[in-house]
Amino acid sequence: MTYTKRSYVEHAAIRVRDIDWHIRFFREALGMTVREVDGDPAQPKQVWTVGGVQLIHDPSFAGPEGRLGHLGVFTEDQEAALAAALAHGATATAHGRNWLALPDGLVLEIMQAKNDAVERALAVNPR
Repeated sequence: MTYTKRSYVEHAAIRVRDIDWHIRFFREALGMTVREVDGDPAQPKQVWTVGGVQLIHDPSFAGPEGRLGHLGVFTEDQEAALAAALAHGATATAHGRNWLALPDGLVLEIMQAKNDAVERALAVNPR
């Protein structure tokens, strides 16, 4: 099975102990403002920034670094991408049919892109 469509990583979800510090850092140091909030804005469960970072509040995390929650991938053909991923050994998770775990534990959220969003995203050359 050959998958001929294209995809891109739309966001990286990172678990952090102090979400407020990280929100300030990404806004003030990098100019990445919050575009969406899950929960009370004064005490968010998670936020998404303009620029592709999803911060998940996880105060129980004890490591010194952030912990990757998942990669959010937009694709031109969600059904074909899911079929190809499953054929390559990915497995379904309890989060829903578009959430897949890779053999090494990396979790992907595969989402259907609208119109030509993938083509436009891949056309950006930041270098």
